[in-house]
Formats: sequence, structure tokens, C-alpha cells
Amino acid sequence: MRSIRPGPRDPANATVAVTCSVIAHLMDTEVPVDKVAILALLEAKPGKENELEEFLKSAQPLAVQEAETTSWYAVKLGPARFGIFDTFKNDAGRDAHLSGPIAKALMARAGELLASPPQIEKIDILAGKAPGA
Repeated sequence: MRSIRPGPRDPANATVAVTCSVIAHLMDTEVPVDKVAILALLEAKPGKENELEEFLKSAQPLAVQEAETTSWYAVKLGPARFGIFDTFKNDAGRDAHLSGPIAKALMARAGELLASPPQIEKIDILAGKAPGA
């Protein structure tokens, strides 16, 4: 019985070599961390907590459609306190988000859902751990 082993010119050998090269490169490549973010703090009007929570959950598909929004999180901080935290590679992406459909929808319903105007902070990311890092 003859043993089959890839020779130096065998395509399987080349595939293994390329795969190993790519893996080595990825291990040495720094994964870029986003540079800027938004932290929006929201306080629901009494009796509007569930509506605000559902509104935030419904915004997730809109965030997925925003090419320049790297990550987007809607969070519950307390019974009536909520927040949105999202990250971007640069100011242009952040500015696009602030004038995008989520911000417009939130501002259109702010009087109905929020006890006070949203506190929106533009923040700089100093350090982080990104997926794949």
C-alpha cells in the first residue's frame, strides 16, 4: 500500500502554508479600537418605562444598518434609567449617527417618553478591548 503525502508542489501543501501565514499575520496585527463614542443617558417619564425600553429594543435593526456605527448598545441602568452607548472609528461616523434615524426617532418621541431631555455626551475612547483582540 502506497502512502499519499503532499509533495512540495502539491496544492494542499500550498494551502497549508498560506493558511499558516495568514494566521501568523493576524496574531501579529493589532485590532483597531474605535476612537470615539456616544453615551446617551435617558430618564423615562413615570409610567413610560416599558415603552422606552421597547423603543430602544426596536432601534437595534436601525443601528445594524449604519455602516459607520461599529457597536451599539441599549442598556437599562435602573427602573426608569436607560442609556445608549455606541462606538465609531472617527468623528464623521459619530456625526452621521447623531443625525441618523435613531436620533431622529428618539427626539420625535422625547416629549412623550422622557422625563427630561436626553443627556448626550460625545466621548473619546482612551483604551479598549475589541472583539478579536
